[in-house]
Amino acid sequence: MTALSVLDLAPVIQGSDAGQALRNSRDLARHVERLGYKRFWLAEHHNMAGVASAATSVAIGFVAEGTSTIRVGAGGIMLPNHAPLVIAEQFGTLAALYGDRIDLGIGRAPGTDQTTAYALRRNLAGDIDHFPRDVVELINYFRPEEPGQKVRAVPGAGLNVPVWILGSSLYGAQLAAMLGLPYAFASHFAPGDLDRALLVYRDRFQPSEFLDKPYVMLGINVFAADTDREARTLFSSLQQAFIALRTGTPGKLRPPIEDFDAQMDPGAAGMLAQSFSTAVVGGRDTVRQGLADFIARTGADELMVTASIFDHAARLRSFEIVAEAHSVLVPA
Repeated sequence: MTALSVLDLAPVIQGSDAGQALRNSRDLARHVERLGYKRFWLAEHHNMAGVASAATSVAIGFVAEGTSTIRVGAGGIMLPNHAPLVIAEQFGTLAALYGDRIDLGIGRAPGTDQTTAYALRRNLAGDIDHFPRDVVELINYFRPEEPGQKVRAVPGAGLNVPVWILGSSLYGAQLAAMLGLPYAFASHFAPGDLDRALLVYRDRFQPSEFLDKPYVMLGINVFAADTDREARTLFSSLQQAFIALRTGTPGKLRPPIEDFDAQMDPGAAGMLAQSFSTAVVGGRDTVRQGLADFIARTGADELMVTASIFDHAARLRSFEIVAEAHSVLVPA
């Protein structure tokens, strides 16, 4: 059976603040832990009023402290924004505190606009080009300390925190395959290269000390409610957010709008149709069929469900319906 996990952006809704968003994220993590989800990941984004997880390792610690069995991690840390040693120390600290429940997904995008990326890094030249080298350096910090080693992660050394490669293009697929690492593809917002990335990763995968065969986790938007109509209304908050982001006017997550599809101009509708082509939106039966079709098409080992829903109670209910729908799928 394909495993089920959660990607959360700690959405800050209009009329609220980041503190409440993070408390809602922890509450959601507790909820999905009870429902049997495998992981709960938070993502690094900067200078975005609608996302509260910029200090990702801090947010992960807050969620891990409030849960007990679910794996908690980053989906992901944008490694070019950081020195590998710093990330090794941060996630080594999380592993020292919470044991073998911590995951580290890493990507090479800035997670923000270019101006903010400069504020984070100061020097953008060459950082992305150094990504494969930085990934290897980071992994090495989690290995047992060697005699005479001059630089080590404390905590971190010997903890073997699982590292994942994230991607939305063929680059990440190639790197994950070369290093023999698990691969997570961002099909929840960039599905264009999904099929090619899966082919590249699986065809080129090199068995390693971490994996003996490919392991793929795919991001997917799933907005579930008691009726298809209600689910489509909930989905409109994300649709509004994506349009705002693409038109340079991002902000906090907006309330849902009924029949939003009918109000969009053709350009916006086309953009959303392309970006959210893998989204599953509907009641329990619609969700069950949508999940079954997506798994059959991709052969995903794991699905990472995301849903930026304005009302927290509706968000809890959505993940509950997803779990119910997933539980009646026939194992491949």
